[in-house]
Amino acid sequence: MKHFLRSRLAGISFAILGLIMMGYGIFRGETAVVLTKAINICLECIGIG
Repeated sequence: MKHFLRSRLAGISFAILGLIMMGYGIFRGETAVVLTKAINICLECIGIG
């Protein structure tokens, strides 16, 4: 039972840490950079870019 609680706590901790890091990236304006890179990759894959 203790092992289950520890692994669950670790999972929740990592999820919260991930959300905090995503929030920090959004705050810094990284969403526009990521979107631009994603668009460029998609256009290169279909041969337009």
